[in-house]
Amino acid sequence: MTETPGDDHALAGELADAAGRLLLEVRDEVGFADARVLKDTGDLRAHEYLMAALAERCPDDSILSEEGRASVAGKRAQGAAADRAPTGNTADAVRLSAGRVWIVDPLDGTREFSEEGRRDWAVHVALWEKGRLTAGAVALPAQGRTLRTAAPGGALVVRNAPGKPGGSSESALHAPAPETGRLRIAVSRTRPPEFVRQLADRLDLDVELVPIGSAGAKISAVLLGEVDAYVHAGGQYEWDSAAPAAVALAAGAHASRVDGDPLVYNREDPRLPDILVCHPVSASMLLSGIRDVRDALPK
Repeated sequence: MTETPGDDHALAGELADAAGRLLLEVRDEVGFADARVLKDTGDLRAHEYLMAALAERCPDDSILSEEGRASVAGKRAQGAAADRAPTGNTADAVRLSAGRVWIVDPLDGTREFSEEGRRDWAVHVALWEKGRLTAGAVALPAQGRTLRTAAPGGALVVRNAPGKPGGSSESALHAPAPETGRLRIAVSRTRPPEFVRQLADRLDLDVELVPIGSAGAKISAVLLGEVDAYVHAGGQYEWDSAAPAAVALAAGAHASRVDGDPLVYNREDPRLPDILVCHPVSASMLLSGIRDVRDALPK
């Protein structure tokens, strides 16, 4: 039976958290000696879990997963399903006309997942319904917490007590405002953030660029007050931002394209190359600065 809308928030959180715990087990089982094997095993086991769970809990809904694309069919997980290609996504013709589409990234930040001790990776589960994001969850398994939307509105951060089933606690999540005169911007660990450096130079503030791993971890850091903004213009896909954007909007943050346009999902082409997430008080300043940087680029 399909979940009712009031249950979608809890379901997103439940599934993201369970996939995250599975990924922690994969880390323990596979180890860090072969990064590629660890990455592929984590990607595919979390993907297969989410595909099966959504098929069981929401059989009438469509699914778009990063690991359900035809282009990843060559990946192989260590273990019993090593010789099987990943379960495929809902066909585009069905998904594009569906009323409810789950957009998931089973493992956001595979590089960080494969590096021992790193905690900045995530699991994303989002629901796109009737043209808008209606539910979402970002699990940060190595940090022991999950950020999710809530009914009838708002967002929550759920903190898990290791080794204590049912020992979690939750509290309201609100995007905090930045300190006056200072702005911390999350940037990629691995790709030189030249665009963001140029933006920082144009802002009349003390700007600090803070390297963080996955997109979900970056946006979560904004919502948790660890940084003040996330600006990305280097290429992404819908599954990279759907769940964190859902949580950000529910938590009162600004989330848009870098030109200020709204974030739109469930399109035929899943590329969604840029995003800005920040407290609303910073949005106008950052959008203006981004526009100035873009106007200065060679035509």
